[in-house]
Amino acid sequence: MPGYGTLGPEEGSGLLPWSWALERLRAARNFWLCTVRPDGRPHAMPVWGAWSGEALMFSSSVPSRKMVNLRANPNVVVTTEEAEEPVVIEGTAEVVTEQKALQRFIDLVNAKYSTGYRVDFLDPVVNATVAVRPQRAFGLRQGDFTGSPTRWSFGT
Repeated sequence: MPGYGTLGPEEGSGLLPWSWALERLRAARNFWLCTVRPDGRPHAMPVWGAWSGEALMFSSSVPSRKMVNLRANPNVVVTTEEAEEPVVIEGTAEVVTEQKALQRFIDLVNAKYSTGYRVDFLDPVVNATVAVRPQRAFGLRQGDFTGSPTRWSFGT
């Protein structure tokens, strides 16, 4: 696009607050999870997810392509499905097995998706529960795509 570039933090609408990103992470129904296959090829798949307060969490069948990829390389990108005001997270996926964390996740999923899963649905032998803590995140508003792009860094 001719003249494409981003404006400085004091131009356009300015940098977005992290609270803006959190609103979208909590509201998103679906997320795109991007992993890397052991041979280096990319893999993208939609997942249901819930923001736990510090990480985006999702579950997946242990033998799934996603989990095979994550066992070989835990580096991931997760993005909200809505492309007009996206939030993109770069982070490292960690399998969660602590009972308290599993219960918190299933409670979040049941509230968000109006489901009635019990915590035994997350049996780590069958369904892995994964937490992605952001290392970096990005967001922008389509209506001000040159003045609102924001990057958040989380010290890693």
